[in-house]
Amino acid sequence: MNGFHDWVYMTLAIAGLTVVTFATRSSFFMLPQSVQLPASWERALKYAPVCALTAIVAPTVFTRDHEPFISWDNHQMWALLAASAVFAKWRNMTAMICVGMAVFTALRWWA
Repeated sequence: MNGFHDWVYMTLAIAGLTVVTFATRSSFFMLPQSVQLPASWERALKYAPVCALTAIVAPTVFTRDHEPFISWDNHQMWALLAASAVFAKWRNMTAMICVGMAVFTALRWWA
């Protein structure tokens, strides 16, 4: 592709993503108040951020060079497990981040 087609493609892609993002995020505010989501949908939407974060983090932690990487040498995996255990026990986001980073850093230094 030449420079013009790249520019057109990128402009259309950005415009399309802008419209889709605006429509999906503003739809809840633009609907009339008489429209209510079913309770099961509202419960399911509470898990959307966790699902999105998992979809971003899991491939990064559990793969290397596009291959599964579950090993004793996978420092990210052990840090993730330690951070998850801390969060499951105390429900403290700051402690989870600190423990996860401490475990990851210690494993990188000493392993």
